[in-house]
Amino acid sequence: MLKLPLAVAVALLASLVVAGAALADPPEVSSNWSGYVAVAPLGAATSFSDVTGTWTQPTATCVSGRVDAAAFWVGLGGNSPDSQALEQLGTSISCDGNSTTPAYAAWWEIVPAASVPIPLKIRPGDVVNAAVLVTGQTVTMSLKDLTRHTRFSKTMTLTQTLDVSSAEWIAEAPSDCSTTGRCRAVPLTQFGNVTFTKAAAIGNAHPGTISDPLAAANPVWLPAPIELISDGNTGRFFGTGDPLGPGIGAVPGSLSADGRSFSVSWQPNVSP
Repeated sequence: MLKLPLAVAVALLASLVVAGAALADPPEVSSNWSGYVAVAPLGAATSFSDVTGTWTQPTATCVSGRVDAAAFWVGLGGNSPDSQALEQLGTSISCDGNSTTPAYAAWWEIVPAASVPIPLKIRPGDVVNAAVLVTGQTVTMSLKDLTRHTRFSKTMTLTQTLDVSSAEWIAEAPSDCSTTGRCRAVPLTQFGNVTFTKAAAIGNAHPGTISDPLAAANPVWLPAPIELISDGNTGRFFGTGDPLGPGIGAVPGSLSADGRSFSVSWQPNVSP
């Protein structure tokens, strides 16, 4: 079970969104993801091999007595309701309820295994670039703190099944999972805004931006925006919503004209 403020374990089941994610409009609704997912057009198949993105680590606001967290990452897989894997890495913010000073960290994860801390110092305002590369059963995780001129890279060859059916650029309320597999979205830290830039992916050997394939006659993938909305109800996987009440969440803005950037904003009163 995840214990904050250690590196955030982002659970597989936390990725579930409603069916029809291949449609770019209207936005999907999730109990803990916000951002954009690149998915195959309906009836087609896309195999992603690379995803990358850059963001500036947000400054958080901690509230005394409130335990919460936020994670910002890029990844491959985990979007389909029947997915059994997810390869991702990024940064996080966590508040332990005792201090008004947030903890900042970096991590990588290959679900269903737990997240692994990355030994880099992360501070608000740092510009971070992250990339996940999958070639066959080999996964390479790369994270650079462009502000501090530090970097991390790890390559692993695995035997488990990997998921490369989607690519993601996400701000998330991480999940706390029990040994029985029941996961609860941790309340979302008030992070303000985060902007993803230089977003790109490779799918079916085609390189492009989040929305780049839309210009093609036969798009390789479509962008699907996702809104994070706490509903305050008990769900099959996520338990109760944010204790601050229904509507706490995060909303992605529109993609830039070149499909390389967008912002996600924390909001106190979100409705679908």
